Amino acid sequence: MKYRRRLFHHRDPYDLKGTDELFIQAVRENCAYVYARSPGYRAILDDAGFSPERLQSPADLADLPFLPTALFKRRRLFVLPRRRLIWVVTSSGTSSGKASEVGFTAGDLWAGLKMVLHICKLRRLISLRPCHHVVFGYQPRLRNRKGVSWTAFGVTFFAPALSRTYALRWKNGDYVLDLQHVQDAIVKHSRSRFPLRFMGFPAYAWFLMKRMDEQGVRVQLPKGSKLMLGGGWKQFYAEEVDKSEFYALAKKVLGLDDRDIIEFYGAVEHPIFYNDCERHHFHVPIYSRVLIRDPVTLRPVPNGTPGLVNLITPMDVGTPLLSVMTDDLGILHDPEECGCGLDSPWLEILGRVGLQDIKTCAAGAAEILNKVEVSL
Repeated sequence: MKYRRRLFHHRDPYDLKGTDELFIQAVRENCAYVYARSPGYRAILDDAGFSPERLQSPADLADLPFLPTALFKRRRLFVLPRRRLIWVVTSSGTSSGKASEVGFTAGDLWAGLKMVLHICKLRRLISLRPCHHVVFGYQPRLRNRKGVSWTAFGVTFFAPALSRTYALRWKNGDYVLDLQHVQDAIVKHSRSRFPLRFMGFPAYAWFLMKRMDEQGVRVQLPKGSKLMLGGGWKQFYAEEVDKSEFYALAKKVLGLDDRDIIEFYGAVEHPIFYNDCERHHFHVPIYSRVLIRDPVTLRPVPNGTPGLVNLITPMDVGTPLLSVMTDDLGILHDPEECGCGLDSPWLEILGRVGLQDIKTCAAGAAEILNKVEVSL
């Protein structure tokens, strides 16, 4: 994976123009590797009349067959035997209880670490100053393999941890939401001389801030405190609020300005670190490319046009994540529409749509995989 290594070692995480050729080389390298080792994935590409050698320019990415994220919730799609995977994580699951399962090799994880370090350095998220941490998510357990749980836990290492407080605590064999426990910790740490960093689901952060507001609880967090949000609103999508309303309440209750609020976007099926800029836009990093597709024709649409979000990355070879179709609706904007200085298009997420209502062109991926008697 020499091209992947070069791509993920590139110092500027938003130099898309300067890495176009390297990105295509890494995608072709990944595609050839998985094609040679996975009969199921090879069947999908063969049925679509596509071979790895066709990936010669950025324009060819539109023809690369994609896999819908719903497929990963139905089947275990490993490229390599389980014993060769260093880490296996799952998504948060759907209302039906189905969750994606994604495996990573040592090389995959090393590439991911380089990516996180490059982006966090640019956003100034890595600090040597100790912090208290509040996680609006799951308390880690060895048997808990949810990717969002370990991602949130990993973020607490961006600054030395004086303490960690979790909103979802393990009690009597299950996770229990304990907002009072978190509120007590916030009030306590607001008196500390060390910053307080939050990480996790925005829904739980919103519920806690509303609770504090209703109770008349106000704090002024120490300088350097940050509210970092990721994982989406999940089953609480009906309660999702506008960013301006969210930021206003954070200022009122926690004393945090919008520059202290940082958002992340990503998915277990696409483990790329999308970190918002100072104007809260998700610029596409060099480790991925984003295509917006027409929901009917599934052909790419111009920037500024809404459609289905197709995410492409050569990061993982443990699972065929090269090109995945999400159930997100989004718009890809030109860099100039942001004005933060990053020369990379940015992704706006509009919401979600049920993929059962969408006809995919992934060469009938689900049907093909049902016929293939080997694991991907």
